[in-house]
Amino acid sequence: MKQAHERTQLEAAAREEAAINRKALYLDLLPSSHKLQRPFSVPGWNLDRATDLKSAKHRMARNDYNVALLQFEQRDKQEIEALQEFIGQGQHTVWIAIIPPHQLTHPSFCRLIYEHFYDFFTLPVPDSPPYLKAEMGHAYGISNLRRLEEQHDAIIAECQMVGASPIMLKTFRQIRKIASVDAPVLITGESGTGKELVARAIHQRSSLSSGPFVAINCGALPDTLIQAELFGYEKGAFTGANKRKTGRIEAANGGTLFLDEIGDLPLDLQVNLLRFLQEKTIERLGGNESLIINVRIIAATHNDLEQAVQDGSFREDLFYRLNVLSLQVPRLAEREGDIELLARFFFQKFRNESNPKVKGFTQRALAALNSHNWPGNIREMINCIRRALVMSDNHLITPKDLGLENSVMTAEAEMLPTLEDVRYEAEKSAIKDSISHAHNNISQAARQLEVSRVTLYRLMEKHHIQSHQLHVSDESH
Repeated sequence: MKQAHERTQLEAAAREEAAINRKALYLDLLPSSHKLQRPFSVPGWNLDRATDLKSAKHRMARNDYNVALLQFEQRDKQEIEALQEFIGQGQHTVWIAIIPPHQLTHPSFCRLIYEHFYDFFTLPVPDSPPYLKAEMGHAYGISNLRRLEEQHDAIIAECQMVGASPIMLKTFRQIRKIASVDAPVLITGESGTGKELVARAIHQRSSLSSGPFVAINCGALPDTLIQAELFGYEKGAFTGANKRKTGRIEAANGGTLFLDEIGDLPLDLQVNLLRFLQEKTIERLGGNESLIINVRIIAATHNDLEQAVQDGSFREDLFYRLNVLSLQVPRLAEREGDIELLARFFFQKFRNESNPKVKGFTQRALAALNSHNWPGNIREMINCIRRALVMSDNHLITPKDLGLENSVMTAEAEMLPTLEDVRYEAEKSAIKDSISHAHNNISQAARQLEVSRVTLYRLMEKHHIQSHQLHVSDESH
């Protein structure tokens, strides 16, 4: 026991010694005439004290503080705006306010504390303040969590794809397999599911990853421009062609050409694309020189190309040339468990550019996100999150901010029991309790419930309460 106690003391001493190395910024903006507080110390912390914003900025530039203390009182609007800007610069720094107690009577000052600080303490702060020390320790932990979250988001952002659902894990495995084979790929899926991200992921993992990734939306350009965009042209090829232009296919040489919405490509240009896939050569408009191009073609569409082939709007031979390898990108609604993961990812991605004071989602907002059908898929979710960040006046995003009030009402309606359900469960519980209280005597239980024995037997049958399971003693009294 003595050895265990000594070991515990040594471990505590080691933790205390490690904590001594913690540094915090202590920005003291109270005037020197203030009577309530003199500079203080916090055991286990080295406080870098600054008495003006300029020196605080200098210290912040040299040290990546996890925790910062701001001792101040109500100031003019310009000074408050400067303070808010400074506080917002330290992405990982958690701020704690130390204020004169009378300042809490000002609503605008209270709002400032609420929106920008992890916690606050009122003056005077005693020497060796235990509560402040504990809160600084909590803030230090929160800051570390922010750093870990940012590292995790950076890894996800580098991969460009987010998902942990079974269907997305299957998609990731398909991407890795397809990337290792140099053959045309056809990606199908609804609009907004992230087909271009899949194409980029294939390119990044392929043998052509060091080459360019060139994307063109076949449905976004007029028919008259698509051929020039794809194949390029020579000077003088047509009116306005004042110089040679390199086409997208040629620009992608040594890399990947992504043809989005390939189903919208006009039939005459489908012939030209088919010839390129067969010969691996192109000719610029107005030229007669054949250029050998080494490029991988990845096409994508939200249309049913097999039906388009039957309808005659898409060439069958081109379809089979493009559909050597195929990959179906799932709808967002099919990605079980990914909706909340994606929402938090996009929230972190766009928060700083829109509304840094917002910290996350309410539980009702998450319920609304999960119950929404997402007809626009990931593109719709991005728009939804960005709108919420702009519109929110709260600490946490609500269903109203997301524009999903109807979705959360539907979800809650599905979760709430009906009156009939409540009655059924209450009746079942009352019968069980009465039989138990009567020590399995059915006659006595019936009297307690003020029903006949026949009625009680009928109710027991209704609720699947078996008499042999209750060891019923049906004695008459």
